[in-house]
Amino acid sequence: MSLKEVIEVEAMEETPLIQFGRAERSGPRGSPNDALVITVVLANYEVGCIFIDSESSADIFFGEAYDQMQLGDVSLEKVNTLLYGFAGEVVHPRGMISLPLTIGAGPTQKTCMLKFLVVNVPSAYNVILGRPTLTAFQAVISIYHMKIKFPTLGGVGEVQGDHLQFKKYYVEAVRKGQKRNLQDEKHQGVPSRSLDKTTRVDAHLGGKNKEEIISCLRRSADIFAWVPQDLEGIDPRVITYHLNIDPGIKPVKQKKRYFGPEKDKVIQAEVDKLMAAGYIEEIQFPEWLSNVVLVPKSGGKWRMCIDFRDLNKIHDYRCSTSFSGHACGRGTPSPPPVVGPDAPPPPEPASIPPPTATDSP
Repeated sequence: MSLKEVIEVEAMEETPLIQFGRAERSGPRGSPNDALVITVVLANYEVGCIFIDSESSADIFFGEAYDQMQLGDVSLEKVNTLLYGFAGEVVHPRGMISLPLTIGAGPTQKTCMLKFLVVNVPSAYNVILGRPTLTAFQAVISIYHMKIKFPTLGGVGEVQGDHLQFKKYYVEAVRKGQKRNLQDEKHQGVPSRSLDKTTRVDAHLGGKNKEEIISCLRRSADIFAWVPQDLEGIDPRVITYHLNIDPGIKPVKQKKRYFGPEKDKVIQAEVDKLMAAGYIEEIQFPEWLSNVVLVPKSGGKWRMCIDFRDLNKIHDYRCSTSFSGHACGRGTPSPPPVVGPDAPPPPEPASIPPPTATDSP
């Protein structure tokens, strides 16, 4: 007697073919890294700034938008689910709610009931639609085309993403993040020589943790570098820096550049900062002089650099750095120096080449 295994196969619905063509990439084009942001109808409200995130395991409804729709907390179901953010932070949802979501238009419009987790987290987006939504709608997204497509009884429905909307809400998200950081931080005085030397701790910390952190900060006030002058550097007995320049190379003095009154003021201000911090000092050094270079920054300001190309040409990169002594193809690196009472005295200041700066403009 033979046994036959019967396998029940669920009849699959006939769904239209979903495909994306090159010609569909129309409209304003943004960066290829832009997010897919659309507008939907949620609980009979037209809601914009909906972020499509295929990496999200849940559909998220942000508290600010939820409260503006006046849906009320009575409709929320209690949940024990915890959400974990990109940086590992834990978010406790206010609750869960089931709402109808409609996307598309005309005969290819589609509606599904979805469960949203409501969270009190500041965001420029109103809702994040994750994998549960994409699965419910059998949706396919294309970041290249900035579109989302899904099968319906009337054919293939689609929603076009909005680059301009994404840019607008991205800038708003940055501003909200900066504002939130300032609001959520609380100034706590740290004893020091000056009353304006303070640091910040999170205002939302629990009582015991907060007190322990504040106490630790106050005990360790002397380890903070409040101003550049507090960064004293590394003891020369531990490590010293030198340029591996061949003594036989003829020194080069670059021809002085002229920048104009406006750039001269920028250079002078940067040099004054370095002088005030003690990083450089003015000396008479006619050899190996290098000009400063001003590089424009995105914010309309300038970044000052030094033109070290002449030094780079004759710098011996084969020489490995050691704690003391030289290991440029001869012998082995010296062992780490002795630090403590038995350590040798540091070199005399006269034997240490002073830091070099170009002539002030």
